Amino acid sequence: MHFLYPYFLWALAALAIPVIIHLFYFRRFKKVYFTNVRFLKEIKEETSSRNKLKNLLILLARLLAVAALVLAFAQPFIPKGETLKSGINNVSVFVDNSYSMTATRQDIPLLDYAKDKARAVIGAYGEDDKFQVLTHDFEGRHQRWLSKEDALSYIDEIQLTPVVQSLDKVVNRQHQLFESTEGNRLSYLISDFQKSIMPSEGWKDTTMEMSLLPIQSKQQKNISVDSVWFDGPVPFLQQNNKLVIRIRNNSGEDAEQVKISLHRDGQEKPVGVRDVPAGGTVTDTVSVTIEKTGWQEAVINISDYPIQFDDNYYISFLVPDTIKVLMINDGGEVRHLDALFRGLKNFSMTSQNVNQLQYQQFPAYDLIILNDLNTLTSGLSTEISQFVRNGGKVLVFPGQNADLNNYNHFLSLAGAVPFDNANKNPREVAAINTDEYVFSEVYVRTSQNLKLPKVQLSYNVRSSGSHAGESLLSFRDGDPFLSKYRSGDGQLYVCASPLNPDVNDLVFNAEIFVPMIFKIAISATKQKKISHTITNNVIVETDNLRKAGDYVYKVKNDRMEFIPGQIPNGNKITLDLDNQIKTAGFYDLLLDDQLAGKLAFNYDRRESDMSVYEESQLIHITAANSKVKVMGETLQANIEGSIIEKDQGIVLWKWFVILALIFLLAETILIRFFKS
Repeated sequence: MHFLYPYFLWALAALAIPVIIHLFYFRRFKKVYFTNVRFLKEIKEETSSRNKLKNLLILLARLLAVAALVLAFAQPFIPKGETLKSGINNVSVFVDNSYSMTATRQDIPLLDYAKDKARAVIGAYGEDDKFQVLTHDFEGRHQRWLSKEDALSYIDEIQLTPVVQSLDKVVNRQHQLFESTEGNRLSYLISDFQKSIMPSEGWKDTTMEMSLLPIQSKQQKNISVDSVWFDGPVPFLQQNNKLVIRIRNNSGEDAEQVKISLHRDGQEKPVGVRDVPAGGTVTDTVSVTIEKTGWQEAVINISDYPIQFDDNYYISFLVPDTIKVLMINDGGEVRHLDALFRGLKNFSMTSQNVNQLQYQQFPAYDLIILNDLNTLTSGLSTEISQFVRNGGKVLVFPGQNADLNNYNHFLSLAGAVPFDNANKNPREVAAINTDEYVFSEVYVRTSQNLKLPKVQLSYNVRSSGSHAGESLLSFRDGDPFLSKYRSGDGQLYVCASPLNPDVNDLVFNAEIFVPMIFKIAISATKQKKISHTITNNVIVETDNLRKAGDYVYKVKNDRMEFIPGQIPNGNKITLDLDNQIKTAGFYDLLLDDQLAGKLAFNYDRRESDMSVYEESQLIHITAANSKVKVMGETLQANIEGSIIEKDQGIVLWKWFVILALIFLLAETILIRFFKS
């Protein structure tokens, strides 16, 4: 047996007090006058021995009562082989308040169970100990020590959150606060321990003692809208835009007849009814025909119960009013391109001479065409390559007398393969890459009747593996006629022949020329995000539309409005929304109180996977680390007692208090009922 406060044992000297009382109180004699004492002799001999026994029993009861009280204050315990804790306890309690905790057990949400367990953990420690209450929100006020009363108040305030942190980040957060203080370091993680948030390699920190309290229910079915995207770089007006929807079954049972629908412009469009295999996914496609330009909103919905936070998926996207094209020429052929763009709705083409360019206007265009230029100045090469890297698209038709040194300098800046030499032999295009976006889904089939371009002049392309682009059209000998290169955030298209119809009949091949120019113009250099995931550190990148002045972006919906952090970077701007977004849905992006964009936010789909590590699995995972213990349902039934026993062994002070009361009661009985 050990003592938590052994210095209290000095109080055993108080045992001398009842002995002294016994010696001096019970030996006092009282004089009683009798006229005749011959009848008392026999009684005196009998009662003297009874009084002596009574007094000794009273003395023994008092000694045992005092000794029991002293031992109780010394807090005796029987150690259980672990390191015993003394001094201040620094207790950090993590309560999982993610959406997976909406699952129920006996019709009570798991979050309510978790909060009750957290209160019991804190109740097991003293008023002088320090506490931290931590949730997935990672708020600044959670990163400080609290009193016992304040910690219990914090637990009452815990609400569900869309933010999800992995448990290794939670432990790191606890460790950061532990570093600022001395004393016992005790970590408690109260969670359903989803597999999606568990650390892949377990916990290696041995500076604090961790206790895992699994709060779990019977695994429930959950079907979720996993992700949504357009099957194409950009949705376009009056086009058959394919929207791809992925549905995931996060349970171990097959899901039948899952209804999928699309909500847009106040109308619901049924997508289909699908069966989803256990633990698997299905992908469905819906055609979206857009009737108007500007920002669009849509919601993909499924019918599922009881877990519904992931049944809706919000998307927003921009349908441009006009595709702006700049053609740079030096007296070359323009009438065919001009006629083409005049025949396309929502297209606007501007033609400028190479000697009259205004470089600062380049970012306003979606596509720049270099039309049969013989010479590229160093300034133009630099500006065009910068335009591509910033996300623009450039289509190059070299001139008939192109200065290959100038062109190769530009191509090297843009990361493309340089030209080798002019080839004046007639050549014919023989292959179309229908797997790439420009020519995908253009032809039902590429028959032999399809007329392909023929050229009288072309430029050979050097063979290079390091800058190899993607060939869209190829000559019979395999050399590229039209190549695509990615440079930075943009795209560079290079034709190996001038556009001039004297040496290239491409403009007369409408089956090739029209879809080629059209799809290059509408293609997106970079797939723009149509949705964002809610975290505690949301970052959004968008086009920088700010002009001179103090205008700032604002984020607003019908319940809130705030100004995010703003970091401009050229023609882009990064918005730091921090942890302001808490609810999935649509938010307006305003600049000078004018609509600059629409943002769609969805809850983190990691919470959709309801598979968890059960108690036996947690014990196996943590077996290698002696500092990590699992408190299962048996120990959770009496958390306070389990914690006290864990920290101090088998505690005996309560038993000694009871013994002290028993001995005091025995003394009272002896005094009142033991007759002399």
